[in-house]
Amino acid sequence: MNAQSDIHSGQSHEADHGSVKSYLMGFVLSVILTAIPFWAVMTGQFDKVTTIWLVVLMAIVQVVVHLKYFLHLNFSSEGRANTFTFLFTALIIVMVVGLSVWILYSANAMMMH
Repeated sequence: MNAQSDIHSGQSHEADHGSVKSYLMGFVLSVILTAIPFWAVMTGQFDKVTTIWLVVLMAIVQVVVHLKYFLHLNFSSEGRANTFTFLFTALIIVMVVGLSVWILYSANAMMMH
């Protein structure tokens, strides 16, 4: 190995595992994304529908923050395989759970007739 490949592999290794700065950024964003819906629910500033949508939106954004800052999923050439593996796994889990609920609901509906 030459010096240039050592430098590149060191940068890739650091990018794969993140830094203290990226972990702190993820932590701060997670706290903020938890505090906003908590505040909205506890103070009752919004009507019920708006509060529910705010909680759902903050949950989705928080999932993205966790994927980026803690699981280090990205679409760079180095991280693309891990990201697609995760997305495929998530798709399979959503399909299995969703279709199971659909089958159970349909079976229950048929039993009630």
